[in-house]
Amino acid sequence: MKKAGILNRHLAGALAELGHGDGVLVCDAGMPVPDGPRLVDLAFRAGVPSFAEVLDGLLAELVVEGATSAHEVLEANPAAAGLLGRCFPALELVPHEELKSRSAGARLVVRTGEARPYANVLLRCGVFF
Repeated sequence: MKKAGILNRHLAGALAELGHGDGVLVCDAGMPVPDGPRLVDLAFRAGVPSFAEVLDGLLAELVVEGATSAHEVLEANPAAAGLLGRCFPALELVPHEELKSRSAGARLVVRTGEARPYANVLLRCGVFF
């Protein structure tokens, strides 16, 4: 068994398969999950694991060259907006409906237990060299 990093075997395996430009949607428990992308559902109960915890773990494992979220997060969820702004200074904000449309093209969806609205971000994978 791994002693560090992501222990969930489904998530660890999915991350290992990602390549440059692949999309990863990290979403709250209420975000509609599109058909098509691989889903790793980490939700255990409302708020567990949190969006912040999952995002922190993923950012320790991935190279991210871009991120997109819904502009509604700014008013509806200031805590998530602050976290996203700190993690991604060049965060792209689009209408929530557009984020949902773009998420259909993601390669992986990671569903958190987050119960606050608009705690969603679409990550674009980069390369480590």
